[in-house]
Amino acid sequence: MTYIDTHAHVYDEQFAADSPDGADVIGRALAAGVTQIWMPNCARETIAGMMALAEQYPTACLPMMGLHPAYVNESVDDELAAVEQWLNKHPFIAVGEIGLDFYWDMTHVDRQFAAFDTQLRWAADRGLFVSMHTRSGHDRNAFTEAVDLIEKLALPGLTGIFHCFVGTLDEARRAVDMGFKLGIGGVSTFKNGGLDAVLPHIGLEHLVLETDAPYLAPVPYRGKRNEPAYIPLIAQRIADLKQLPLAEVARQTTANAAALLGNMVSTGVQQL
Repeated sequence: MTYIDTHAHVYDEQFAADSPDGADVIGRALAAGVTQIWMPNCARETIAGMMALAEQYPTACLPMMGLHPAYVNESVDDELAAVEQWLNKHPFIAVGEIGLDFYWDMTHVDRQFAAFDTQLRWAADRGLFVSMHTRSGHDRNAFTEAVDLIEKLALPGLTGIFHCFVGTLDEARRAVDMGFKLGIGGVSTFKNGGLDAVLPHIGLEHLVLETDAPYLAPVPYRGKRNEPAYIPLIAQRIADLKQLPLAEVARQTTANAAALLGNMVSTGVQQL
């Protein structure tokens, strides 16, 4: 069985102690059947590490380019200029990680919306999908406000993934009705994660797997550092909730992810 981890920050400094070149974490992922790791960018400061891994493991580590909403501040114009520059010179698989984050700080919400709007348009113009971060807080629902903006823009052909989806069944249906995938990660294994009330009612064709490594490790590693090698645990949880064979979950979620790439990228294993 093979898998695709559609969202992992394997360039994060938390992995540096394993091996500076990423060989350990990438090696464990490949050994677990994870043949691709999609890497979302956060800001200018994360580009160098991400691109180094993409260069070293070109078929295993596939980069995206975007500005994470939690990194939006007074320097947003410079950050977006860097994103656009990179999009114009490198064939990224997606625009991401973009979206809205109301959890930590509401100081720059207007800038978040402007940055999100801009990057959605860049994705549509380039025929790229988007990887979206929607974290609610301060009595505001980031998922709802993100979907409202996408529907208002009505950008032709725009699609993508609602990364780390933890919403309600109605929200899940709203996302898939728009043609978007739901990124399912470690929260699905949490006792009170809430996805046990959602996943049995959403078709497998709408789901992709992710870890969000190094964050949100699945049970039995909850509270520890996450990594792409744990993807089979998430797939097994989906299989259990949907009463399907693990092999079917692996096959369909991999096909769902590959479809977002337009079958342009090989799913072959990178040799270490």
